[in-house]
Amino acid sequence: MERVSTGIPELDKLTDGGYPKGKGVLITGSAGSGKTIIALHFIYRGCKDGKKCVYIATEEELEDLLYQAESVGLDVREHYGSGQLKIIKLYEERAYTTIQTMSLGFEKIDSLQSDIISLVEKVPKDTELIVIDNLGVFTLNMSMDEFRKQLDTLNLLLAKKGYTTLYIMDDTSNSRTEGVATYSVHGVIKLSIKDNPYTNMRERHIEISKMRSTMISLESHVFEITSGGIKINIKKGSGSLLP
Repeated sequence: MERVSTGIPELDKLTDGGYPKGKGVLITGSAGSGKTIIALHFIYRGCKDGKKCVYIATEEELEDLLYQAESVGLDVREHYGSGQLKIIKLYEERAYTTIQTMSLGFEKIDSLQSDIISLVEKVPKDTELIVIDNLGVFTLNMSMDEFRKQLDTLNLLLAKKGYTTLYIMDDTSNSRTEGVATYSVHGVIKLSIKDNPYTNMRERHIEISKMRSTMISLESHVFEITSGGIKINIKKGSGSLLP
């Protein structure tokens, strides 16, 4: 299976060369665990490789996202300026729509964040790589069954178009929906923050719990977020188990 680089050399090694091309991969984790940084690595490398990229931001303003990328050495601003990277400002769009709706006297605005399938319409046809960050905002007013149906449909439609997609989802939302998103996607990468009992320090961990068509190690690896991006400390003997 053809792969698309994750933008992180160590993660490419752990996934036999990167994310499966044309498939959807879920990145889950708690607040501050590095989910958005993982996604920005993917987009930055994609832009560097000349691919058309789309970042759907459901929780952050444009400038905050661009600054966050710059702070870890991933300057995507030039690619946004050139049009190679399209950032869909769904967070701002949703906020403005809410204000307008409430000003007209309508109190029920749940439908504004309960339509996942319509995201397909926002993606230009020549796109190759997509990030949706964060899926969790769509789960607040949906039943688990409805969320699963909509995500299955979205994932199928994006795959049919050949897009390689990262779905970012926070642990709280993933738990609220009883982890059903993990069944819809081709791969799942979990990030966490744990206490090290030997050093009394907190550490970020990454583990690949699922990646179809890939022999993977289920070990948890410590990683750091530095000014030069994410650095994963791969344990000896880890990495792809494919021959």
